[in-house]
Amino acid sequence: MKIYGHRGYSGRYPENTMLAFEKAVEAGCDGIELDVQLTKDGEVVIVHDETVDRMTDGTGPIREKTLEECKKLNAGMVKGNAFGFQPIPSLDEYCNWVKDFDIITNIEIKSGVYYYEGLEEKTLELVRRYDLEERVIFSSFNHLSVMTLRKLAPEIPCGALTEKLDFGNPGYYCKKYDIQYYHPDCRTLSQSAVDNCRKYEIPLNVWTVNTMDDLERMERWGIDGVITNFPGACRRFLKGGF
Repeated sequence: MKIYGHRGYSGRYPENTMLAFEKAVEAGCDGIELDVQLTKDGEVVIVHDETVDRMTDGTGPIREKTLEECKKLNAGMVKGNAFGFQPIPSLDEYCNWVKDFDIITNIEIKSGVYYYEGLEEKTLELVRRYDLEERVIFSSFNHLSVMTLRKLAPEIPCGALTEKLDFGNPGYYCKKYDIQYYHPDCRTLSQSAVDNCRKYEIPLNVWTVNTMDDLERMERWGIDGVITNFPGACRRFLKGGF
């Protein structure tokens, strides 16, 4: 079972920051999950919410700020500023760093609330610039973005994200539409959905697995990957450290 750091090591460090990504790698994760959106000047940045209000000391939508303006915001505020100033990273910055590590990056395209023009294309361009095609999974709750990336880059696998419901017949759905992974919410995932994915040979990466009960259930069901805020604790569990 692979372990993906959800927004990096976000259980302990400010989410979607280079510090959180570095700590996830130090904890022995197999991969990192992160979110991308576009700035006013068309730069791909790593941030979860469509506004900066929750994660930084600023306010307003990402799409109304330039990269330079985003870099001045403190994303370390989500942890009470315990780790000092942590800027919002660009995907370019992340790719230049991660290219030296043998890990998978699950890039979530945040196009479900606001559909950014060219987000898929610009994200793909950066992945290709740093030769990361074999170490990336694209995913999105907006399956139109997934379909777009399947057309643009058929060599790169994609995952269908679902939330809050036990999506019926997910294995068949992913197989029919040439989606390589199913990425469900662990709170509603059922054994029948897992069995359906097995029937159609679709691997599952499940989010967000943050309790021992959920982690044990995922191991028992033979889940392929877990996306967690606590990759260090998950790694210790899989090594028999608990």
